[in-house]
Amino acid sequence: MAANMKAVKLRIKSVQSTMQITKAMELVASSKLRRAKERSDQCRPYFRELHQTLVDIAEGNTDFSSVYAKTSSNERCCYVVIAGDRGLAGGYNSNLFKTLEAAAGDNRDYVVLPIGKKAVEYFQRRKVEILTEEFATVANISVADCFEIARLLCREYREGRFGHIELCYTEFVSMLSQRPEVYPMLPLTDLESAKEEASAVRDLILYEPDSSEVFDAIVPEYLGGFIYGGVCDAVASELAARRNAMEAATSNAEEMIEKLNLSYNRARQSSITTEITEIVAGAEGVG
Repeated sequence: MAANMKAVKLRIKSVQSTMQITKAMELVASSKLRRAKERSDQCRPYFRELHQTLVDIAEGNTDFSSVYAKTSSNERCCYVVIAGDRGLAGGYNSNLFKTLEAAAGDNRDYVVLPIGKKAVEYFQRRKVEILTEEFATVANISVADCFEIARLLCREYREGRFGHIELCYTEFVSMLSQRPEVYPMLPLTDLESAKEEASAVRDLILYEPDSSEVFDAIVPEYLGGFIYGGVCDAVASELAARRNAMEAATSNAEEMIEKLNLSYNRARQSSITTEITEIVAGAEGVG
């Protein structure tokens, strides 16, 4: 009985230590989440303005043509995958990879540009072709890095290494909801079709040297802003997922400690009762 009580007491101490860690991680995630959410909200207007500029150029110029806005005959896709650097965030990383695999379907001929240590490890294990591992830590990704990624993607796209570029990231919906998304970035066929279907097209703006060159110059900026927005959303989503996971873990630890304390008290009470019974029985025998 004493050995059982000692094991329960050690178990209580172990769970208490774990609970202190999960509680600390929950507080750290909560403190970082507000700033990450504000950064995500602030970068959205930039992306929307660039998007609208591309739409205006594509729809408002009769002589417009660009390699970025034409349907590509190359079916190979490049996925920019933004995952986390660490685990302990519930299903944050695994749900993202499941969404990507569902989007890829049976087609395994694709290349990835992973952002985040978990993404790099995931594709290395599956021996998927990786475009570059230079941006492996999502916590260190800056705006300049996103524009560098965009320039790299545009160069490889123009050279025909792949014909499609899609962004795979986790959209921050709310503190309790984060949604994995796969969003197409190139080619901009939707803009091309919108231009062709316009009922009245007029050259309202003059571009120097011409609209196509201006468009081709803006596309890398557009992709850079898009990727940076995805990074901001992904970081906020990871923090929210980790906060929720650690909150649940702390709650479970508290419940476990209550049950272990109850078991310990019962074992202690049983031990005391047994000792009293033995003492009484020994006294009666002497008498």
